[in-house]
Amino acid sequence: MAFLFLPLLFILFVPSTNAGYWPPSPGYYPSTKFRSMSFYQGYRNLWGPGHQNIDNNGIAIWLDRTSGSGFKSVKPFRSGYFGTSIKLQPGYTAGVITAFYLSNSEAHPGYHDEVDIEFLGTTFGKPYTLQTNVYIRGSGDGKIIGREMKFHLWFDPTKNFHHYAILWSPKEIIFFVDDVPLRRYPRKSVATFPLRPMWVYGSIWDASSWATENGKYKADYKYQPFFGKFTNFKASGCTAYAPRWCRPVSASPFRSGGLTGQQNRAMQWVQSRYLVYNYCKDYKRDHSLTPECWR
Repeated sequence: MAFLFLPLLFILFVPSTNAGYWPPSPGYYPSTKFRSMSFYQGYRNLWGPGHQNIDNNGIAIWLDRTSGSGFKSVKPFRSGYFGTSIKLQPGYTAGVITAFYLSNSEAHPGYHDEVDIEFLGTTFGKPYTLQTNVYIRGSGDGKIIGREMKFHLWFDPTKNFHHYAILWSPKEIIFFVDDVPLRRYPRKSVATFPLRPMWVYGSIWDASSWATENGKYKADYKYQPFFGKFTNFKASGCTAYAPRWCRPVSASPFRSGGLTGQQNRAMQWVQSRYLVYNYCKDYKRDHSLTPECWR
């Protein structure tokens, strides 16, 4: 009976053929509600300092055969809006990951939480894949349970800067591109939602074993260096040191959180045209490990 599932899986993995069709307006633009800051106002080098070029507003980081690079927020947060504008490397970038994410891996090694925006490098003539992911308590302990949703974009992310953001509150996680919501991950239980403080990170590194078509194409260093450029940083919310009455920020006009009807329609439009993988619809996975898929 396995052959009956092939058409469904094929639909999940077929590249988007609608590139260039722009989403409808979300009607509300959370990025305009939060102040931009320079790199040094919020971040510091984490690793690969020789592979960074920092100016007052932004940073370029790069990967070559000797090293990649990464940076980390000065403060940990327990909720907030975290955004940056990113421009990616054109050409052959297979095996290369450019990432903007939340994590507490250094505070809880082997038992950490993480919320990812990752750009999966590609080969000539194929689009980048934007992967969103959520890990809860233990993504590094050998029992990795990812919650991946992957998208193609309606524009070429190597041509100009575009704004990518994560809204994390005690109720939900929402991923945005240019203020258009791509994905909403609601809190359905304590076991399936990250609640411990996290820092904000950016990085570029070699993930040849899995990044491009499940590792089929590797990083080729004859095309080095591979750059990721970040600017227009935003990080606003409740730090880990804020008083308990600190109110989590919202991604909509509703102080209680959630999305407006117009934002939801824009998200559904994107998912109907640019979603290329949804972990909840991957029938090869054991969904007893991801109970939010059927609740």
